[in-house]
Amino acid sequence: MRVIADLHIHSRYSRATSQKMCIEEIARFAKIKGLNLVGTGDFTHPKWLKELQESLIKEEEANLYKPARNPEAPIYFMITGEVCTVFTHKNEVKKIHHVILTPDIDTAIQINDRLTKYGSLESDGRPTLNMTASQLVEEVMEVSSDNEVFPAHAWTPWFSIFGAFSGFDSVEECYEDMTRHIHALETGLSSDPPMNWRLSALDRYTLVSNSDSHSFWPWRIGREANVFELKKLTYHEILEAIRKKDKDRFKFTIEVNPAYGKYHWSGHRKCGVSLSPKEAIKFGNICPVCRRKLTKGVEQRVEELADRPEGFRPENAIDYMHLLPLSEIIASVLGIENLSVQKIWKLYNPLIAHFGNEYAVLIDAPYEELSKVVNPKIAEAIVRVREGKVKVIPGYDGVYGQIIFFEEETKAEKELVKPVSQKSLVDFMQ
Repeated sequence: MRVIADLHIHSRYSRATSQKMCIEEIARFAKIKGLNLVGTGDFTHPKWLKELQESLIKEEEANLYKPARNPEAPIYFMITGEVCTVFTHKNEVKKIHHVILTPDIDTAIQINDRLTKYGSLESDGRPTLNMTASQLVEEVMEVSSDNEVFPAHAWTPWFSIFGAFSGFDSVEECYEDMTRHIHALETGLSSDPPMNWRLSALDRYTLVSNSDSHSFWPWRIGREANVFELKKLTYHEILEAIRKKDKDRFKFTIEVNPAYGKYHWSGHRKCGVSLSPKEAIKFGNICPVCRRKLTKGVEQRVEELADRPEGFRPENAIDYMHLLPLSEIIASVLGIENLSVQKIWKLYNPLIAHFGNEYAVLIDAPYEELSKVVNPKIAEAIVRVREGKVKVIPGYDGVYGQIIFFEEETKAEKELVKPVSQKSLVDFMQ
């Protein structure tokens, strides 16, 4: 059976998260998206954990959970959470986010009992803990060998293992003697597998991808995910597929093109300066307009640590697919910024009704069938995203990238999409 899993989301007890995030709503939109398995997120928060106990029913054999109000729904939940460790390493403060997977609520309670001595678990769904990354792994793994810890969104500039502002240069430097328990890295919205493949030191780790969603809307939940082919869906099957980097069971990850992210290239938003890694290095990472330091992009950070050329693919690599949320594709083609307007839902809902869920539309539906349900231009855009035939103008310094679906558009139409203020190296060399 095909299992599509998003194992990293948040509850309403996390900052900047929808207050409507509850098990019922998450399950409802996970089904629309096409997810089979969703992480609960935030198991460390006492109030959310209590809700999980009341809202979920455990399937003992699977070590997974079903919604209590709708146990027939084709959605399973895994008990998961994210924590932030803050510690000093070589006189530098490090703030690193980690995802924790655990087989059941009873084990989660035991983890919480250990973590509470390092910080308040009630302050936020993603608590800040005064402990090292290695201490976290040691505490979690001493509770149960069935627990799993991996670094969250590994390349984001802030709060990540390889982040430009407070990260490390290697997994071993971060997790020290507990590195033996680290089996995976989360690519996050800031990177994709090809970027990680450039570091030979990461070959041993399984690359996982999750949404880190703060709302249940289908353009957030499941925007990144993991696709498994399993004989039976259980916690241990998922865990083993990740730990063994098993290509027979772990088929591919769903990724948003990282160039679409807000920190892909280096740049300076105030001056409208966006530079590729090579361009930024030529300028000494200084803004050529105001002479202040550039915000270093993720691609440049990868370039700093890479020991392989672009395009290298390891032999044991698990595959990936670049996708975009269906709502964003529709909105971009129509030139609409607000994803929640009825004009988009009126096109989105018939596609879901016809094909069953969003992933079926994005991954499987042929153009001929799509164009019977929706505007042929939208159908063509969906197929172009699937086939990797769209162009992305990279994001930088907090500015999202710009997606161009149809390069053959007239020059005037292109100018409506391309941000005029964004400058490149050529502009400053003339």
